[in-house]
Amino acid sequence: MSTEQQRQLPLDLRLRDTSRFAGFYPGGNRLARDAVEALAVGSAMTAPQILLHGPAGVGKTHLLQAACHQTYERGEPVAYLPLAELATAPPLAVLDGLERARLLALDDLDAVIGRAGWDEALFGLLNRLRDSGCRVLLAALAAPDGLASPLPDLTSRLAWGPVFRMQAPEEDDLKRILAQRAALRGLELPETVADYLVRHYRRDLVALLQLLDRLDLAALAEQRRLTIPFIRDQLARF
Repeated sequence: MSTEQQRQLPLDLRLRDTSRFAGFYPGGNRLARDAVEALAVGSAMTAPQILLHGPAGVGKTHLLQAACHQTYERGEPVAYLPLAELATAPPLAVLDGLERARLLALDDLDAVIGRAGWDEALFGLLNRLRDSGCRVLLAALAAPDGLASPLPDLTSRLAWGPVFRMQAPEEDDLKRILAQRAALRGLELPETVADYLVRHYRRDLVALLQLLDRLDLAALAEQRRLTIPFIRDQLARF
């Protein structure tokens, strides 16, 4: 396969541009973040496979996509698969040829484990990836032994490398993450405003970041700053 063909491999990645290591506030997940970043750059000191698990909103997808961004920008072919969106597709068609990548990120493993044909297909893929030297990032809601795969060998393969349980952000972490995301967007988010958002909206990181995006658009449209009165008014409209 030519270099140009390799570079074409990840064109359908659909990665969020904000999913970068610089935009990830680690909180209690510093070890996981550092391990994933080391894997992204191909550090010889890092195992070639890492699995992250934990509930939605703890940063699993962010880290997988950040690794894909960094690896691709190094000139290596990468692939990112959101398996929850692909669960109804034929598994062999979805997974065929992925061993050509140098980094493969499989998100939402729990969405396909136990579905017809998927466990066998994943087991075969993980073996091919190991043989090809591809670096692998996996993410799921539960640890390998909690995914209840009917194929014990797949459970064993999923635990080949380090397994990290991602920690949910504390209240102070949520405020720091909001401030960091706002800064990346060129927004001023005073501490009092971040505190108001966390205390008066769902303490769910994904929901809070989506809210921040909506507030950014509203503030831009109305030429307003992010103040508590403005946010209170917008929340009433939402």
